[in-house]
Amino acid sequence: MSEPESIRTADAARTIGAVVSNLGRVIHAPEETLRLCVLCLVAEGHLILEDFPGVGKTMLAKALARSLDVSFSRIQFTPDLLPSDVTGVNVFNQRSNEFEFRPGPVFANLLLADEINRASPKTQAALLECMQEQQVTVDGETYELGRPFMVMATQNPIEYEGTYPLPEAQLDRFTMRLDIGYPPLSEEARMLTEQTADPPLDTLQPVADASDAVSLADEAKAVYVEESLNRYVVALLRTTRADARLYLGASPRAGIALLRVAKARALADGREYLSPDDVKAVAVPVLAHRLIVAPEARSSGLGDVAIVEDALEKTPVPV
Repeated sequence: MSEPESIRTADAARTIGAVVSNLGRVIHAPEETLRLCVLCLVAEGHLILEDFPGVGKTMLAKALARSLDVSFSRIQFTPDLLPSDVTGVNVFNQRSNEFEFRPGPVFANLLLADEINRASPKTQAALLECMQEQQVTVDGETYELGRPFMVMATQNPIEYEGTYPLPEAQLDRFTMRLDIGYPPLSEEARMLTEQTADPPLDTLQPVADASDAVSLADEAKAVYVEESLNRYVVALLRTTRADARLYLGASPRAGIALLRVAKARALADGREYLSPDDVKAVAVPVLAHRLIVAPEARSSGLGDVAIVEDALEKTPVPV
């Protein structure tokens, strides 16, 4: 006899809370930022961490992988990195007299693409199929990637020399963009003590496993959504498309990502149904990086975050 839906939802909420708390032992960042990172995984999405060097972006990825006891790979993106360095390559085996596929670092549950904008567009594009279809095609042969699968990419927002900005089509495949920020004074002082004596990452223990992550993703998909909320998401997207301050508004893929993350948030709150507040709470990190601000608006100091917040205010909320 299967468990009642309410019990499974409560268990899922506890698991998400446990992972967020575990991340908080290592990363001194706002709890909501850590929660959004976990929600991105539950929504089976991919994440861009755009922040200054040294704030813990790499450590956050490692802590998430250890909290879930999943396989982890890290690629340092550089201008000379080749697509095969990411996906893998066929190597000729002289003993068997045939080619063998050697999987690349993308064959992991959690892939950290460090400084993704330093690699050439050709190498950046090697991630597109992996992120969208969870598979890799090499020399005409397709290989499935396991679940869960998440790409966490990092970017430095102030350094542009020697970089290749991600094209809009690839940015649109990232479910969410987050920044960690600098910790408060007391937290930063405590972090200095931790990292120079007994780094918490070294002793971090898993609180869930890969099967739990897959179950959470399946539970999130089952969250009930009223038709009025589907229409609300579409109305929000259309508000951005009609905004004269934007050169490009949010795509239908953005709406799918928004709904998936909102459903993950409802699950994290222990609910089996979606509310408008779930959509509003995740709209900025899900939509802002997909928008292209018109040059006139950008020159006046207007940013993508402010435009998403403005769209939320303008779009009527279903009651």
